[in-house]
Amino acid sequence: MATSAKELGKKIIGYPERVVPVVTVKDWFSQFNRNPIQQAINYVVGLFPIIGWISRYNLGWLTGDVIAGLTVGIVLVPQGMSYAQIATLPVQYGLYSSFVGVLIYCFFATSKDVSIGPVAVMSLTVSQIIAHVDDAHPGKWEGPEIATTVAFICGFIVLGIGLLRLGWLVEFIPAPAVSGFMTGSAINIASGQVPGLMGITGFNTRAATYLVIIDTLKGLPITTRDAAFGLTGLFALYAIRILCDFFTKRYPRRARVFFFISVFRNAFVIVMLTIASWLYTRHRGGTKGKFPIKILGTVPAGLQHVGQPTIDPELVSALAGELPVATIILLLEHIAISKSFGRVNNYKINPNQELIAIGVTNTIGSCFGAYPATGSFSRSALKSKSGVRTPAAGILSAIVVIVALYGLTPAFFWIPNAGLSAIIIHAVADLVASPRQVYSYWRVSPLEFLIWAAAVLVTIFSTIEIGVYVSVCVSLALLLIRVAHPRGYFLGKITLRTDAPGSKDQRDVFVPLARDGMTNPDIKVSPPAPGVIVYRFEESYLYPNSSIVNSVLVDYVKANMRRGKDMSNVKLSDRPWNDPGPRQADAAYEQERNSSLPDIHAVVLDFSTVSHIDTTATQALIDTRNEIERWADHPVEFHFASILSPWIRRALVAGGFGLGTPSSRAPHEIAAVVPYRDGLGDRQLSDLRQNVREHADDIETGLSTSAQGKESINSFEIETTGYAPLLPLDTPFFHLDLESAVRAAESGLELRS
Repeated sequence: MATSAKELGKKIIGYPERVVPVVTVKDWFSQFNRNPIQQAINYVVGLFPIIGWISRYNLGWLTGDVIAGLTVGIVLVPQGMSYAQIATLPVQYGLYSSFVGVLIYCFFATSKDVSIGPVAVMSLTVSQIIAHVDDAHPGKWEGPEIATTVAFICGFIVLGIGLLRLGWLVEFIPAPAVSGFMTGSAINIASGQVPGLMGITGFNTRAATYLVIIDTLKGLPITTRDAAFGLTGLFALYAIRILCDFFTKRYPRRARVFFFISVFRNAFVIVMLTIASWLYTRHRGGTKGKFPIKILGTVPAGLQHVGQPTIDPELVSALAGELPVATIILLLEHIAISKSFGRVNNYKINPNQELIAIGVTNTIGSCFGAYPATGSFSRSALKSKSGVRTPAAGILSAIVVIVALYGLTPAFFWIPNAGLSAIIIHAVADLVASPRQVYSYWRVSPLEFLIWAAAVLVTIFSTIEIGVYVSVCVSLALLLIRVAHPRGYFLGKITLRTDAPGSKDQRDVFVPLARDGMTNPDIKVSPPAPGVIVYRFEESYLYPNSSIVNSVLVDYVKANMRRGKDMSNVKLSDRPWNDPGPRQADAAYEQERNSSLPDIHAVVLDFSTVSHIDTTATQALIDTRNEIERWADHPVEFHFASILSPWIRRALVAGGFGLGTPSSRAPHEIAAVVPYRDGLGDRQLSDLRQNVREHADDIETGLSTSAQGKESINSFEIETTGYAPLLPLDTPFFHLDLESAVRAAESGLELRS
């Protein structure tokens, strides 16, 4: 009873009569079940990379970390205050983000070089979010509350992505797209700071870049005294940098000295401008405290907003539409920077752990009143060049920031706003892609250059948000186009010979029959034996491209191989409506042309670049076999070379490929969208296959004999030599490499002849 029920179940689901061993779902799950307790322990320990290196900390590392940490801290203080102004927040919030960023990150980091804190692009995004919420709900929430909520929500999202090990999602955005919106954002930020540099007011400095530039040019006649401080500061920053680079090349032995002089230019310029501002404005404040230039004013000392963050659900709903772009910028900028410095300094970062690090940093930062912080390119480069040895350098940077918060805030009162604008313009200028870098995008991939250009132009003429979305969407569209329209080639053979003296080695290689610009055009490519075609994919075989591949193969066969049935002998009423055959007047010519073409015997598919195959593609391959055999009017062998995955083998076996049996016994459909329920499909299949079965008996006998011969030969080899076949014997049409696949197809052609 149980046996009959089992047989009935197999019949219902279409269980194959001939079972070929293939990889199973159990095999897939087994890779995750190897010592799960140890895997869980490794996962938890991996959340704290500091455990791996803190026990080996030494005095040599400490020296490098102290120098790098103090250097970054000195730069971080003026930059943090400047970026807070971009975010339309009081300057102390930039210091809060700076302190928490460099302190918390070091405990979770896998990069020693990256410095976390306020950055220009994220600050501009925060300012746009604050403006968006304030426009929708005027005066309901203060800017710092909105910024802190953004930090908490985005940090929590990024933390979840890291914990779930979804960091690979970042890889869908290519480097040119990142560079494009970073360049556009830098131009946007710099143009928005020029009015502050010149003391020009009266228009929206956060509008589209081209509008800001136009309004700035219109406002030049009303430039104020702020320009004296702003332009002087900007000139001094570039002068120090250029002179230090000049003297470094002139006196390379003093390169280290000039490097640190250049590093401290931000702090030096801010100190000089602050002293000049104090000397100029201290007696010109008037009774109402109005000064002739814009200065920071009172900066509260210490950490004023430590505590549990207040997350208003209504506020979260109000800014929900802005969270995706903030999250993308938060994680994308950081991962791009950390990978860059990992390549430069010869270490590998863990993207998932880096996402956890910035997620924790921003989530905890919201308890200190911080706004979103991520990796800074300029400070990371500075940290790397300063000789940092471990992420612990961030602790020293945090000490510098906290000292500034508690001890230097009275001096911050006199810092001119124009000086901070000069700091911002000088910093973001390094984010603009150089002509050399842009040209390299064009050399490597003109399409990706267009993505870069589109991201820059959209960001300049609209907003950063739209620029980010355009760069991401265009990149994904290009990826889908490449998957859906893969390149593929029909291959021929050339023979390579070694020119070494005394060596007569030679081997056959397969190259495209069509000239592709890769091979010497003077070398003749020999096609395979008549009746054999060889085709190579250049992409995974998936549902977006399966129809295209099917059309390419079938159209090539119809154009270059003989039609098995002479349609001129078939009555017009019996011809299919979509393939009526030649007209009566052209019948003789078509018959002569058809007889001159070779008879298709085998199709060899090179799967050396195919990493995945799905159900739709398997069905398309079955359809390809059906259409080719219908054209040839007899069975056609399908050989597969260099199958990379056992799951590809499993899918092909399920489609009836590789077994060496005639296609009349293979499944006609494996992915029926609307399966037949009345038996009509079976009758149609029977009629369709009848002619193929009539031609298949001799071929099947030959294949069975061949397979038995192989099995007996291999059994003899195992018994006598101890060697075993590399590939399973039950799939004789799956081959190790392309050369053996073509050889097998051509030998089958000889046997058939």
